[in-house]
Formats: sequence, structure tokens, C-alpha cells
Amino acid sequence: MSFTICSLNLNGIRSAERRGFSRWLKRARPDALCVQELRATPDQVEPELWSPAGYNARWQSATKKGYAGVGLFLRASADAHRHGCGLSWADDEGRCVRADIGDLSVISLYVPSGSAGPEKQARKEAFMEHALPWLATLLAEKRRIAICGDWNIAHAEIDIHDPKGNAKNSGFLPHERAWFTRVLEQGWVDVLRKVRPGEKGLYSWWSNRGRARETDKGWRIDYVLTSPELAAQVEDAWIEKKAGLSDHAPTWARFSGKLG
Repeated sequence: MSFTICSLNLNGIRSAERRGFSRWLKRARPDALCVQELRATPDQVEPELWSPAGYNARWQSATKKGYAGVGLFLRASADAHRHGCGLSWADDEGRCVRADIGDLSVISLYVPSGSAGPEKQARKEAFMEHALPWLATLLAEKRRIAICGDWNIAHAEIDIHDPKGNAKNSGFLPHERAWFTRVLEQGWVDVLRKVRPGEKGLYSWWSNRGRARETDKGWRIDYVLTSPELAAQVEDAWIEKKAGLSDHAPTWARFSGKLG
């Protein structure tokens, strides 16, 4: 018996639907799907998109229309949901939602991007500073936890097509990468690297410029991080590059046991 968890930045759920999101979901059937960048509220989409058949849905949309937002689609009933991570402006932007299913917790997380300029970078770093103690608190629960999402950081040189050329770009800045190392040093496990430690080309996002997708000049900024309790159950992890639903690819992990 096993279950799958998938993370996907939709770059707008309505845009992803035009690219076949519902058809993909029916075919792929993840047991838990964590989505980011919904860019919509439930009332702005058809009911079958807000809560697909066979799934229990929970969204945390941004208060600002057409911006950010995260969601969870679960093939099980959650015992409880929690919205936000305790940072008020980030919670207003819809950057975190959690579901507890038995002794398993699944969190969809969307770390801010800093690529639009110094002000955005400062907000990203404020979020990062807040997140370290929050993440440590989660680990202290000693539960099976998966935090899945767009972290907007490529951790290591193997996670980006041109490490030298991007060393001064947001998402691959030395102090951002050092922060991600600190996250892992807390005890969080990057399950893709646990399963595929030296495999190259495992990218999950491509710029819309310069034929980046066509030439596979990508970044790995989408992760499934787990607590040690859940990492012990990982069987496989992979990136579904050919899904074609957004500028991100679905990032998958399969675990022994059952969801919840």
C-alpha cells in the first residue's frame, strides 16, 4: 500500500484549466495535491474546478484579487485545517494552508518571489526570517508532515541550469541558498534528493523567455520537504516535466502506507 503527494504551482488555476488541469487530475490521481498561485477565489470558478469529484478541497485565497493563493485537494477527509503561518501580510496573500489527516499533516506553501525588485526581495527575506522558527515548531510536533510548494529558491548548483550566470539573481542568491540549507539542517528532508541524490536536470520551473522550456534551461524551486517521520516512508520522487499545465511542473513523492 502506498500514497502519493504532488505539488504544483498553477500560475493561475483558470489558466491551468485551459491547459487541461482537470483532465490531468483525473488521470494522475494524486492522493494529496498541493497547489500554489491559484489567482482566484472559489466563487470565480466552476464548482467542479473548485472541488473536483473524488477530492476534498480547501483553498486559502489572497485578499487581493487575482493574486497568489494556495490550495489542497485530498482524497481523504481532513480532521482539521489551519490557515496561514502566523505572518499577517503573508496570510492575507494566501501563502499557506494545512490539513491534518490522522497522524499526517500536508501543507501547501508559496514562498514570495523577489525577482520583481528590491522591495519584493525584502518581503521575501522577511518571510524567510519568520519561517525558520515556524518550521522548527512544526518539526517539534513529531508528526508525519509534508510541506509542498514553490519555495522560489534553487538550493544547489545541481538544481539550476546555469549556476554561475544566476549567482546574483533572486532565487539563487548565496544567502537564500544558505537559508535553505538551514531549513534542511533543522531536520527537514528534501525527498527528491533523498531518492535521486546526484541526478541532474531535475528542474520544475522554466522562464517564459528565450526558449527556456524547449531547451530545458530550468530551475528546481518546487519541493516536497518532509519531517524525518515521513521521510522514512518515501519510496520514490520525481518531476513530471511534460504535464504542460503551467510554467512549473508537478513535483511528486510516493510513500509507503496510507494517507492519514
